[in-house]
Amino acid sequence: MPLLKAKQALRDLPPAAVLRVLATDAGSVRDFQAYASISGIELVAHEARDGVYCYLLRKPLVSSP
Repeated sequence: MPLLKAKQALRDLPPAAVLRVLATDAGSVRDFQAYASISGIELVAHEARDGVYCYLLRKPLVSSP
């Protein structure tokens, strides 16, 4: 669910905007890494602290077709 919500939020952001996502699902680490590798979205940073996973995602300057 965190990835789906992030995709929806990124759609509404301007190019090069950075989105901060917080999740409690340990599986989200794998999901966000895979999404970044195939989507053109940059996974700027991620960390886990006390069971909360924080991701910084940057929308590309140019949308992929």
